[in-house]
Amino acid sequence: MVEHSRNFWVTGASAGLGLALVEHLLEQGHRVAASSNACPALDLLAQRHGPALLRLPGQLQTHAGAQAISERIASTWGTLDVLIVNAGTCDYLSDEVPDSEVFDSIASSNLQAAEHCLASALPLLAGGDAPQVMAVFSRYSALQLYAPSQSPNATNNAPQWFRLQRDTLDALGIALTLVAPQSLKKPVTPIQALPERWTAQGAAEELLRRLPQREAELVLEALDMNALWPLSR
Repeated sequence: MVEHSRNFWVTGASAGLGLALVEHLLEQGHRVAASSNACPALDLLAQRHGPALLRLPGQLQTHAGAQAISERIASTWGTLDVLIVNAGTCDYLSDEVPDSEVFDSIASSNLQAAEHCLASALPLLAGGDAPQVMAVFSRYSALQLYAPSQSPNATNNAPQWFRLQRDTLDALGIALTLVAPQSLKKPVTPIQALPERWTAQGAAEELLRRLPQREAELVLEALDMNALWPLSR
């Protein structure tokens, strides 16, 4: 158990990595707001941890949905210390999306959700204790949209959108850690990261271990992405 609990908001918490992050944070004694679809595993965690887990169903890819969720956090806790954007999920996909468009839809819907989520969380983080944001991307959600020949920018690539928010966050005293697969167009390290067989539990433990270091960029390459970000709708 931690000596002083912190207030976390974890998105994409329905399964895989997002759910594992919630589990570990609760076991460490933190308070966790979990954005998710219907999830029996979270129901069980709520029974075990009571008010330490704040369930936040809703659609973050809309401004109204993200704002309503942040208002619930504000009315319950007042402030937020850490936002973990698990931007690799299928939580925001419509059932009508054809299979041929699933991967583009994962990238675009997670980009929309990330934009609205961060915007709605900023006032809460500004009042938090050593506030920070960790944005975690799968190979799918880090895809570049539209023409592949374009350079990554705020409209076609979610990791790059987050990088462009760093100055704004720094001015507010909010640290940003970006966790994503290595980009061939904008590599963050000269060393090639080899894909590893991460489990959701193992990846969650490692990310939370690195969180206090407030590193700017981490490279996460997973052999089995479905273990961290299940492709289910």
